[in-house]
Amino acid sequence: MKSRFDANAYRKEVKRRAPKSPALLQCLKAFCVGGLICMLGQGVHDIGVRLSLSDADASTVSSMTLIFLTALLTGIGVFDRIASFAGAGTVVPITGFANSIVAPAMEYRPEGFVLGVGAKLFTIAGPVLVYGIASSVIVGLISLLF
Repeated sequence: MKSRFDANAYRKEVKRRAPKSPALLQCLKAFCVGGLICMLGQGVHDIGVRLSLSDADASTVSSMTLIFLTALLTGIGVFDRIASFAGAGTVVPITGFANSIVAPAMEYRPEGFVLGVGAKLFTIAGPVLVYGIASSVIVGLISLLF
């Protein structure tokens, strides 16, 4: 008995009915928003240098500004809308990390400061910290030995 199922016909039908992914548009949005975030950081850095800060201090001020703005925008619910529009463009390392710390804290705030905010603050960022610190110790030891 011959099966009525034709794998090639099925694949063609799935491809025909599947929604088209706007990958190029998503990449463009991510590139533009990520670029704007980086431009903001560079602008804050340049202003710091013009105000007679050393390069290292201006970089610190720039990082602190981006972290503060991301935490503030996450807290008032704006960063999530930006992230849903830009996708990966908001994952510029420092803003993505700040969002990953603040978002769980905001979500568990009703449970209290100790069991809610304190306990859930690093649920997303915790593994990043653990593996980042562990790998930096390993690289440091290897560097020391060789």
